[in-house]
Amino acid sequence: MQTIGHLINGKTVEDNTRTQDVFNPATGEVTKQVALASKATVEEAIAAAQAAYPAWRSTPPMKRAKVMYRFKDLLEQNADKICALLTEEHGKVLDDARGELGRAIENVEFACAAPELLKGEYSKDAGPGIDCWSEFQPIGVMAGITPFNFPVMVPIWMYPTAIVCGNTFVLKPSERTPSSSLFVASLLQEAGLPPGVLNVVNGDKEAVDTLLEDPRVMGVSFVGSTPIAEYIYR
Repeated sequence: MQTIGHLINGKTVEDNTRTQDVFNPATGEVTKQVALASKATVEEAIAAAQAAYPAWRSTPPMKRAKVMYRFKDLLEQNADKICALLTEEHGKVLDDARGELGRAIENVEFACAAPELLKGEYSKDAGPGIDCWSEFQPIGVMAGITPFNFPVMVPIWMYPTAIVCGNTFVLKPSERTPSSSLFVASLLQEAGLPPGVLNVVNGDKEAVDTLLEDPRVMGVSFVGSTPIAEYIYR
């Protein structure tokens, strides 16, 4: 039976000491196993993101946006496969899966506008002899923790904008619907994203806690239940 691993620094990492069943909700059949990342594996992903950050931060926004343009094309070209993965693991019908993917692509289109969005502002003579300006700067390694019910759309709310702005990212998708996140991440690599800029770790509370406690992670985006949101906030 297939075991779904992790994507770290552009490579597949197995770390399958602990695994969990992945079900087809339509039949109840166990179709795959997903590896649950250890603390060390999550730390490896954070280290990869941290190592990739200086060069990616220094990449001009136009070049970062070009990766997103290619990513959008690849999402559209692979729509049938992505929607099939969504249906197999989540159970939503294909029409709903296509709707989810369509909303995800809209977020990538927004990220493509980064060269304009990142220009900042300049105000001459804001006061006597005073000019003012604002800049937008990336802040480092970001993390995303996402739910099972929209395994393509919700992660793509998060990482395209973070990445196109010069940050690097570690995604922890739901262990109940892991395949689509990994496949979509592989498309972003195919679009030209350098290794380490986006990493995907599957896991449970151990993976989440590692992301929350590691000082190298500068920000966390989360979608899920209120109790878990409160836990993450604390």
